[in-house]
Amino acid sequence: MRTGVITQKVGMTRLFLEDGKHVPVTVLKLDGCQVVATRTDEKDGYTAVQLGSGFAKPKRLTKADRGQFAKASVEPKKKLAEFRVDADNLLAVGDVILADHFVPGQKVDVTGITIGRGFTGAMKRWNFRGLEATHGVSISHRSLGGTGGRQDPGKTFKNKKMHGHYGVDRITTQNVEVAKVDVERGLIMVRGSVPGSKGGWVFIRDAVKRDLPKEAPKPASVKKAEG
Repeated sequence: MRTGVITQKVGMTRLFLEDGKHVPVTVLKLDGCQVVATRTDEKDGYTAVQLGSGFAKPKRLTKADRGQFAKASVEPKKKLAEFRVDADNLLAVGDVILADHFVPGQKVDVTGITIGRGFTGAMKRWNFRGLEATHGVSISHRSLGGTGGRQDPGKTFKNKKMHGHYGVDRITTQNVEVAKVDVERGLIMVRGSVPGSKGGWVFIRDAVKRDLPKEAPKPASVKKAEG
């Protein structure tokens, strides 16, 4: 099991294939994705790498966070995330992960925070059909209808699909295809849409339901820390 990466969603565009067809892709940018710390079986009871991405102003960090980055000799990072890895795939602190960590055609799992839509009705939130446009129904065409409160059981059960807050959920889309990578600009383009808004943080991992391609670099495609 290899490490994943932290990216930022740039937006969507399209790629043209050799036969002239175009493919919609989401552009994800690696912004200095660097190893900040490692976890080992001897010390922590499990193996993982902690990655950081983006640049944060030191004055906006706590004293403890500044000390952590100083100990690792890396620039302060805006976003931190931990990825479980096998012991053979541990990386060194300071390593910078490159875009060709994933190869074109590879299937990956993509995790992001969905766009917040505030308080919405049941039709928008749960795709309910609504009530009839006629046959005695007036005013409440977009209401959710009955919620189960009849004589027996005479109550509305918990977790009933109703109107309420919609969005800002952590969503993972599985088996998304990597269409293209650009190492120089640090871009990973995946086919189709990805959860989240522009500028949002997106985690990419090797697909758990698909085999890792043989050409995928192990333990990772990295630029070694200087010094």
